[in-house]
Amino acid sequence: MTQLAESASADARALASTESGVVRGTDDGAVTRFYGVPYAAAPVGQLRFALPQTAAPWSGTRDASQRGFIAPQFVPSAAELEKALPGLDIAPLIGGDQQQGDDFLVLNIWKPSGAQTNLPVMVFIHGGSFTGGAGAADVYDGSAFARAGIVLVTINYRLGIEGFLPIPGAPTNLGLRDQIAALRWVQNNIAAFGGDAANVTVFGESAGAMSVANLLASPLAKGLFRRAIVQSGHGDMVRPIPVAQRLVAKLAKMMRVKPALDGFRSRSIADCLTALQKVSQPTAQIDLRNPDKREPAFGLSKFLPVYGDEVLPEHPITALRKGAGADVQLLIGTNTEEMNLYFVPSGVRKKLGKFLAHFMVKRAEPKAKEILKAYGIDDRKRRPGDAFTEALTDLVFRLPARRFAQAHKGRTHVYAFAWRSNAYGGQLGACHAIELPFVFDTLSTVSGPRGLAGGEPPQALATKLNGIWANFAKTGDLPWPEYDDNKIACTIDTGVVAPEVPFIAERFLP
Repeated sequence: MTQLAESASADARALASTESGVVRGTDDGAVTRFYGVPYAAAPVGQLRFALPQTAAPWSGTRDASQRGFIAPQFVPSAAELEKALPGLDIAPLIGGDQQQGDDFLVLNIWKPSGAQTNLPVMVFIHGGSFTGGAGAADVYDGSAFARAGIVLVTINYRLGIEGFLPIPGAPTNLGLRDQIAALRWVQNNIAAFGGDAANVTVFGESAGAMSVANLLASPLAKGLFRRAIVQSGHGDMVRPIPVAQRLVAKLAKMMRVKPALDGFRSRSIADCLTALQKVSQPTAQIDLRNPDKREPAFGLSKFLPVYGDEVLPEHPITALRKGAGADVQLLIGTNTEEMNLYFVPSGVRKKLGKFLAHFMVKRAEPKAKEILKAYGIDDRKRRPGDAFTEALTDLVFRLPARRFAQAHKGRTHVYAFAWRSNAYGGQLGACHAIELPFVFDTLSTVSGPRGLAGGEPPQALATKLNGIWANFAKTGDLPWPEYDDNKIACTIDTGVVAPEVPFIAERFLP
């Protein structure tokens, strides 16, 4: 075949026809990629704070060879990032170098090259505290999944004030509604990319995993996916609408507008981002505790999904216990040292004293004193920051994830990820987000002196995890037993399968 003919063949492979029009991606002979494909109209003007609407059709062929816009968000400067996370390059995880713009309700697709059909589909929802992140961040590159025979989709959705603030007069949970709209787009269009709409697995990490957990419980998402993977997430990070509306009132006062749809629409997206940045500071005085005096986000984000609407009529755990999502196969797990990401680079784990540890936990958990004591904060042989970090890892991530597994009435598998990064002299360990480059087999994006995974992370483990995730999407099979009454979990990096060890904090919680 001549070079010209090869080029024409690759060009043809990179074309796909969606309901809105034809898109052209790129093809390297093994993987075809499409970036920035709209699944909904730009949420600006009268569509701002409105339900996601169908993307407008276009004529001709739309270029999908370059990464598209990301959702408006506050992007810290290099100096600010260095101050918060000294010595750590997190750009591959957050995609902060990508351009923001109006037309950001887009998705990205990786598929095996060639005219294949009925391939399993995986849809990934990025994290970022419900205020940041991007579906096309480097660590989420879907090429390895495509080479494994998967059609991999990543999405953007509305964030912060635009997506997770229950403004009176506007639909609630707009970020979740965007995600549901993207999943509906997949149902209607993924066959054009070789995918099987009847075999969709939705997965996410951190806030993306919390989103997946919420979708599992949502009646509006029923039937849109067959399997779900929840990485470092669960269904507890939600607020009742009346509690979240305290944040509405606070922001409206800051921006000098009425706490209603017209008030927030009268301020630009840039104005709202400025207010979001201010209200997200630890010094911002606002009580977001639930009626039980617990703050479900433990201060990690003031913006959370809400329940009490048509998206989440009741708390996700309550819904699961009543059978919501029972027809969906669930894989859920956490990393063993989640909070190290927040407290090791910042020096908090090393320097924190007992008084401040008690104060910080007490703001979110009424039994802070008893819990920290049980984790050994009074032990003179260890630092208070160690007890603090370990307790919060269990309170914020590990224990609620296991409770979510216990509430799910359908087939459930549980994992733990314990591989320890050697970054920060080995102190970063099995921190939050460390499993991502292994799941996506993108270790090169986070390796090196400033990388999350440190020096020379094991490629064999990335090959293993990517294969387990891909096989689960294909068949639903996993190489360890279900979680059922025996509470069997797999430490997925070592392959050790055993009944879960009870969490210290569990005996102090209702």
